[in-house]
Parts: sequence; structure tokens; C-alpha cells
Amino acid sequence: MQVGNYNIDKTSPVFIIAELSANHNGSLETAIETIKAAKRAGADAIKFQTYTADTITIDCNKEDFIIKGTIWEGKNLYQLYQEAYTPWEWHETLFNAAKEEGLVCFSSPFDKTAVDFLENLDAPAYKIASFEITDIPLIEYVASKGKPVIISTGIANQEDIELALDACYRMGNREVALLKCTSSYPAPIEEANMVMVKDMGERYGVITGLSDHTMGNTVPVVATCFGAKIIEKHFILDRSIGGPDASFSMTEQEFADMVKAVREAEKAIGIVDYNLTEKQVKGKDFCRSLYVVKDIKAGEVITEEHVRSIRPGFGMHPKTLTLIIGKNINQHIEKGERFSLDFLDD
Repeated sequence: MQVGNYNIDKTSPVFIIAELSANHNGSLETAIETIKAAKRAGADAIKFQTYTADTITIDCNKEDFIIKGTIWEGKNLYQLYQEAYTPWEWHETLFNAAKEEGLVCFSSPFDKTAVDFLENLDAPAYKIASFEITDIPLIEYVASKGKPVIISTGIANQEDIELALDACYRMGNREVALLKCTSSYPAPIEEANMVMVKDMGERYGVITGLSDHTMGNTVPVVATCFGAKIIEKHFILDRSIGGPDASFSMTEQEFADMVKAVREAEKAIGIVDYNLTEKQVKGKDFCRSLYVVKDIKAGEVITEEHVRSIRPGFGMHPKTLTLIIGKNINQHIEKGERFSLDFLDD
């Protein structure tokens, strides 16, 4: 998958996305400063959400539309999205600001009009939010644009994932990635289930990653170890500015710490290679080998009192110890000498 200048595959570095979401708190200036901070923190990309309250729901106070059991308790959906949306008239300015910072910039569309709008901005990829994974007509329309599609799976069962993938494939688009996500805000770390990152990659043959709502950077590091190639985290200048997503968003320093931890995890994972580095070869000097640990006179029979496997590692391999015990020695050998087969009569 190619997103902007980034090639994302099984061997590439993790593609790290800072999610702006509602963290502009209604200020274009804050949104632009957040983009700059994301760059400083080490993000590869900045992502928005493109909707209005009217394109995502309706203004209704019936029971079905009242939010329960979340940090947005008591609001209706329309009120939440009216507060959280990013004005469409900002988008071009924000895309340009991201470009100036060298960040890839794209968005999550929530209806066809948002897709058309983002196409006019030449968005290089699209993100399907967790709660939109069941909107197959939307996924088909997004996939039909021939650009990479990154799909969060926060509320998806296996059938939902397969329907979403099939929708992309029907449109001839196989540049698809799946992100493991836990749709709780914030998400409990015990529900992260990062082994799914590896399983989804093997099961569906796609790039996998993480859309994370847990606190801290432990889960992104674990995801990296399980093969995640995309990591998305909500990003905010300062949680004190408030807003619908502030409580589970990372500040610049926290995000920078996460990027550092992920990059170190990538280095630690390394590659499968049984060849030794120069330092490891030198380290063999301290391994075990066969040494004379008690003076031996010519003609004596070698016992375990005479020769042992000890450090350092300049002598014979310890595997030969059983072969020399009971043999006759042909010369006087002092304690501390490396044992050699030349010392044997036969």
C-alpha cells in the first residue's frame, strides 16, 4: 500500500498517524498548531474526520439517539457531532498546513458527499471509522476511488470484516489495511487484545495495525511486536483545552515518547539471522571450553579432576569432554593450559 510518499508493507517502518478528530476545539488556529506539534512529535501523517452533524445523524431526542454509558453521557448524537466536527471550509487550509510540514494528510469520510469533497482535495487515502464498517455502500464508494482504504474494526465481528473487505475487492481495490481497535473511550488495556493484529494479517492477507484509545504507549509497542504497520493515536495540543476527545488523546510529549518507543521496538524486533555480529563473535571468548584444571603427568589417565569445561572459551569445545576422559596423556601438562588432542597417546 502506498500512502503519499510512504510505502507500507511487511518490511516497512510503522506508519504513525496523529488523529486530530475534535481536538481543535472549534479553533482553526488550534488545528494548525496541532498539525505543527504532530510533526514535531514524530508523526508521519495527520488525519481528520469529515462530516457534519447532519451528514452523520439527525437532530432527535428520542431514546435511540441519546448517548449512554460513555464519557459523552446524556448528549444526543447530533449535539456531540455538532461540537466535534471539523468545519469543511477549514479542510483546504489544514491540508496545505500539513503539506508544508511534510505530513501526509487524509481523512475519514462519513458519507458520499464527504468522499467527493475529499477527492477535490486530492486526499491520498481514506480511513473507514469503526462504527462505519457496516456501511457497505459507503465502503464501496470509497474503494471505487482506487486509493488505499484503512479500516478500523472496533465494533466488528468476523462477518463485518469480511463484508467490508469484499466490498473493497468488488470495486477492484486491494490496497486495504485493517486496524485492530477497541471502541471504548478510553479503552481498558486488558481489552486491547493485540494478538489480533497478527491473526488478522495472517487470516485476511492484509496489512494490519492499531487504532488505539488506551492510555499510554504500551499497547502501540505490543502492536508493533505483533506486526502492526500502521498506528493511529488521537493527538491534542493540551488536554486542558477540553473537547469531546481530550481525555483519551496524547499530548505532544506523550506522542513523541510513543514514537520513540515504537521505533525502539522496531529495532529490537530485528530480523531472523543466526549469523553472529562481530561483538557476538568476540563474546565467545567468555563461553565455556576445555582446560586442564590440575597438573597431569605423562602416562596418567585423564579424569574429570584433570580436565573441565570452564570459562574462557579459547580451548576445545565442551562436547569433546566425554571422548577424552579415560585416555592416556603423552606429556606433562600444567594447570591452566587449553586442552588439545595433541596431548593424547592415541
